[in-house]
Amino acid sequence: MTLNYLKLEKTEGVATVKLARPKHNVLDIAMMRELNTVLKQLADDAALKCLVLSGEGPSWCAGVEVGDHKPELVDDMIQTFNGIFENLDRIEVPTIAAVHGACLGGGMEVAIACDLIVASEKAVFGQPEIKLGFFPPYAAFRLPQLVGPAKAIEICTTGRRYTAAQAFAMGLVSQLAAPENFEADLNTLIGEIRYNSPLILRLNKKAVKAHLGMDMARGIAGVSDLFLNTLMKTEDTLEGIKSFEEKRKPEWKNR
Repeated sequence: MTLNYLKLEKTEGVATVKLARPKHNVLDIAMMRELNTVLKQLADDAALKCLVLSGEGPSWCAGVEVGDHKPELVDDMIQTFNGIFENLDRIEVPTIAAVHGACLGGGMEVAIACDLIVASEKAVFGQPEIKLGFFPPYAAFRLPQLVGPAKAIEICTTGRRYTAAQAFAMGLVSQLAAPENFEADLNTLIGEIRYNSPLILRLNKKAVKAHLGMDMARGIAGVSDLFLNTLMKTEDTLEGIKSFEEKRKPEWKNR
């Protein structure tokens, strides 16, 4: 597949998708379609262990092309943009937004759709749509889950920019890194994930996501059922136990 706006690399179960549309990786409809195609393919990769979304150039992603918000284009734009969130949600292994620079508007929406955000201390976050007379649809849905309704309303109604440290303090960013350590810290996290079975990674993520919002009784019943009737019947869980007892590195079968 020829990629015009993205760069894709797959190594040892880790896929890195780099946004590469100069100068600030602003998403237009064509770039969003390309990203959707890549995400759909990765969602069907049973050997995948982790997806990393990174950015080329000074910004991670500075938003969605303003021109694509015009009435004659906006229906197509929203449908295509929402596809990114739907396709990210289909990916059953950890997804990481590796944010090194400006992460604004639609770019921030894509970042918060990932499971984890690893941010350089130089990164900047914000939803400035209100300054152009818009609101960010996905952020309006997702931000209350991450930072609570009050902070979500602040972010959306002020259009304020937040430092990476501020985003970390509010729980938006899961890991903060000094610029000189950004790649090393990111690679450490990737390495910790890569060590594990792709099947067991998927089950761990499912255990967290499938029971969000449930009451205690239903949630515990659900995760216990997943543990006893799915996890404990996998070859990789039995291999994990055996490798621990034999004091050796596990040899995962992904089944």
